[in-house]
Amino acid sequence: MSSSDMEKLRHYCAYQERCHSEVKEKCRELGLYGDAADEAIAQLVQDNFLNEERYARAYAGGKFRMRQWGRKKISLMLKQKQVSDYCIRKGLSEIDPEDYDRVLKQLAERKFASLKGEQPMKRTWKTMQYLLQRGFESDLSREVIEEISKKPE
Repeated sequence: MSSSDMEKLRHYCAYQERCHSEVKEKCRELGLYGDAADEAIAQLVQDNFLNEERYARAYAGGKFRMRQWGRKKISLMLKQKQVSDYCIRKGLSEIDPEDYDRVLKQLAERKFASLKGEQPMKRTWKTMQYLLQRGFESDLSREVIEEISKKPE
């Protein structure tokens, strides 16, 4: 492995937080395989350019704040990136429970209001589907929708 490859990997990791699978893919692009790739990743971890817990925290916090994703979707996406369950739990701990509840309620209210002409059951069902698609837990979504649907319009 050349020092220029290592420099490219350092720059890749310094630009934004990365997970191990992304760095492995970058190694392949640079022509590093097997032991050479593993060695490069170990060096990046040792030099603190690569930290999967830090990545999970940044990812979870960012996707919740910017995209308003729920915990289930964030967790699924991190699993697809082969992030450990431990790091996923640490990442999800970045999300403030009060903010989470507030965002869930805002999204539910907005969607429910946009379906004003629909029949009550269909309106509830569509709102639920919307929240599940965004990755919110079904029990929390159901509670919020029940609360919203009882309010007079």
